[in-house]
Amino acid sequence: MQRLRNRRRIVVVALIALAIGAGAFAYAATNTVPGSNAGSGSGAISGYTISGVTYTLNATTPTSLDQVAFTISPTTTTTLKVQLAPAGSWYTCANAAGSVTCNTTSPQATAAAATQLTVVAAQ
Repeated sequence: MQRLRNRRRIVVVALIALAIGAGAFAYAATNTVPGSNAGSGSGAISGYTISGVTYTLNATTPTSLDQVAFTISPTTTTTLKVQLAPAGSWYTCANAAGSVTCNTTSPQATAAAATQLTVVAAQ
């Protein structure tokens, strides 16, 4: 008699566990995920050629630099910035068909601090 009760309890517990598992599965099965895209690719990165670099001194304070100008190739560059010292400020430049000008007045660049010209360009 005791064995019969134990078997019934086991069967009841198993049925409850099965019902809970089926309910959880049914709930999880209602999830929907929209389609999406993923991918990977590569492309060559080529550099630019900078030439004809000139510096314009401030007329009042000749130790200050007001502008850096140079030519760039390819000429279709749309984003240009220059830095005159390894940890100096970055200055935005304008490109007109390969003739680039960069105003260096805000903050004011100085000739003494201009130890290295770094140009960053992108199309």
